[in-house]
Amino acid sequence: MDTKDLSKVQKDREEKLIKLRKAGYRFPNNFDKKDQISHIIKKYDSEKKENLEKAKCIVQTAGRIVLKRVMGKIAFMTLEDSGGRLQAYFTLDNLGDELEEAKDLDLGDIVGISGDLFRTKTDELTINVKTFVLLTKSLNPMPEKHKGIVDIETIYRQRYLDLMSNKESRDLFINRNKIIQVLRENLEKEAFLEVETPMMHSIPGGANARPFETFHNALDKKLYLRIAPELYLKRLLVGGFEKVFEINRNFRNEGISTIHNPEFTMLEFYEAYGNLDKTTKFIQKLVQDAVFAVNSTLNIQYENKPLDLSANFRIITLKELVREKLNADSLENPEQIMDAAKESGLKIKDGWGWGKILLELFEANVEKSLWEPTFVTDYPYEVSPLSRKKDNDEGYTDRVELFIAGREFANFFCELNDPMDQEERFDDQLKQKDLGDIEAMFFDDDYIEALKHGMPPAVGVGIGIDRLVMLATNKSSIRDVVLFPTLK
Repeated sequence: MDTKDLSKVQKDREEKLIKLRKAGYRFPNNFDKKDQISHIIKKYDSEKKENLEKAKCIVQTAGRIVLKRVMGKIAFMTLEDSGGRLQAYFTLDNLGDELEEAKDLDLGDIVGISGDLFRTKTDELTINVKTFVLLTKSLNPMPEKHKGIVDIETIYRQRYLDLMSNKESRDLFINRNKIIQVLRENLEKEAFLEVETPMMHSIPGGANARPFETFHNALDKKLYLRIAPELYLKRLLVGGFEKVFEINRNFRNEGISTIHNPEFTMLEFYEAYGNLDKTTKFIQKLVQDAVFAVNSTLNIQYENKPLDLSANFRIITLKELVREKLNADSLENPEQIMDAAKESGLKIKDGWGWGKILLELFEANVEKSLWEPTFVTDYPYEVSPLSRKKDNDEGYTDRVELFIAGREFANFFCELNDPMDQEERFDDQLKQKDLGDIEAMFFDDDYIEALKHGMPPAVGVGIGIDRLVMLATNKSSIRDVVLFPTLK
């Protein structure tokens, strides 16, 4: 529809609304929608024509007009609500003079109707309308019914139009809800307690990331939107809760891409006295159950490639993956890691130790190649400031990350509960910050104080829900699975 035609349609609709207002019409807010369209269809769609005629099944529902056909003394309209579509039949015999008002309704208007069910000559389940009421007047026309919304900018910036016109989009966000429900049900079955922790922090922590800054006027104090709930959730372990989880937003002041949005949804859970082996199996189950809830199979297509999630996920050390990829004979010591970095052309920055270099080699050469589900273990101490050191090799930590289709989906580790060790690591982070690392952690005195009261050994897990939804629904961009993504 060109601009000229659009303006005419809008003007005509505005005139109708003005007329209604002058006549004293008030849109009612007390209409009782007794029946969801999906419920009507489920209950009566298999009923034969003669049975419906005998039963005189009266229904009362409401929805948006998405189709309309006027033929003299009758009109057919299709109403749509969040669950489905159903045809409505308006006749002079039933409505008298009000039929003209019905014929004057526009696509996009929201109406409430009541009447009995019947089947048309084409056997379509239909409501024979006895009464109707205009609930909302639509001034802007609906998107083209056949094309829907295809412009990607419009989809992201005006999500309401996308949802209005694309059933696929509505289904996607229903599936997102299914995934979150599955995650929550699994955790509750294991006796995890759902909690809520602060979204504004005096000291940002729990991850290496650049925070968003804000200011509390009454307190005259700078605050930060949280980058992770980790340090608060572990305070709860100190307090005596042994299994806790939170599903909520994190905020990171970093770049925007197909896999990064400044605000995103995370699941984090912590288990006192947990262990990596048990947690690894549980995370595999969470991912499999989430994908199965949407697809009814674990053999899926993602980005036009087959992906099998049915078998046990691979488990391998980060160092071994780098060694395999670079065809290095050995990466057993820092000197060999330095040599591998030079050979691969990695540009080493000031302040990087061998652990940071090993991680950079992994991210540059290995990460994107991990298509099949892979648990990557043994992250260097240097890049894991909150993780417990391995008992048999203090250069590494009991930290694991899950990669699928070349992307990180989960990060988990045995939590550092030694307050003196944690102090030293915070000090190291401050040194990195002084060297220009804007993502390095702050020193959190209160968290150290909490640890001094004693935190039990524990495993903590972070799972990116947006990426999990992308995987389960075969979407390549995080903007597709976030209702209102951040845009330029």
